[in-house]
Amino acid sequence: MRTWRRIIFWAGLLIPLPVSTAPAEVSSRMFRGTGMPYDAFDELHTMTLHIGGATQTIAFAPGPLGLTQGRILEWLKTSAKAVTTYYGKFPVPSAKILIVPVEGEGVEGGQAFGYRGPAIRLLVGDFTTEEDLVADWKAVHEMVHLALPDVSPDHLWLAEGLAVYIEPIARVQAGDLKPEKIWADMVRDMPKGLPRVGDKGLDHTHTWGRTYWGGAIFCLLADIAFRERSHNKIGLQQAMRGVVAAGGTHDQDWPIERILKVADRSAGYPVMEELYAKMRDKPYAPDLAKLWTDLGVTPSGNTVTFSQTAPLAQIREAITTPPRDSL
Repeated sequence: MRTWRRIIFWAGLLIPLPVSTAPAEVSSRMFRGTGMPYDAFDELHTMTLHIGGATQTIAFAPGPLGLTQGRILEWLKTSAKAVTTYYGKFPVPSAKILIVPVEGEGVEGGQAFGYRGPAIRLLVGDFTTEEDLVADWKAVHEMVHLALPDVSPDHLWLAEGLAVYIEPIARVQAGDLKPEKIWADMVRDMPKGLPRVGDKGLDHTHTWGRTYWGGAIFCLLADIAFRERSHNKIGLQQAMRGVVAAGGTHDQDWPIERILKVADRSAGYPVMEELYAKMRDKPYAPDLAKLWTDLGVTPSGNTVTFSQTAPLAQIREAITTPPRDSL
């Protein structure tokens, strides 16, 4: 279940705004207490986007930005379209997105909220460039969080693992990234999620690597298993669409057992429940080197090459192929 302690913890990570001429009480209210970022929308001018059958209400906190608000809105549109491509629609009917200018370059961070309705706060550096927005992954990552119920601290690996795994795939399906890029990143980064000495499984090992990349390994293994059992007709994408269709979004509290059961039922195979039993309290370590070979992914400098004759080559291609209902 959601706890106020967790919300207060995230609120404590906020970066102060640059000095601005906005009324002090407005800035103070936006950064005070557990109501963030919701209270900001009562004080700020808002703009509206309509993407994926949903309404996104955008507000800009006080502070300088190197790019125009119009360019920031285009970045949010691109991000929302990628998420819509993956899920078939934007995961929630409406969401609030607060853009907070901070000192620095690029998108400094973000958080997703659900306890007063779906909302996202994104910290954007005042020296952010056009290239930074094109390369950014954080907006899509946070939007993916809206497509999963709030989970307990022991199961944050599922929330973060899904966001880490789905974000680049959604961007490939939307035409914003190349498949070689994301498979190269997975080959480089997924070993960070493997269990180390003393590991007690995903539910009981709360390191950064296990939470983010261990969760991503779980998602990759589930995706492959769904596709193997369904003769490559069903994947994790269809399973997670089923969770959203059943009302499993970030403004809801579901136990992990319910999430996995709904996902498996939607896909038609008990893949995620079986994999969870294998990884929840034991240091299960898949042979990633063999997996890359089976998928036909061969590292080549900073990129990868693909083999079309590898045993799982068709599954690899299906994972990043846009669904038929894509935009």
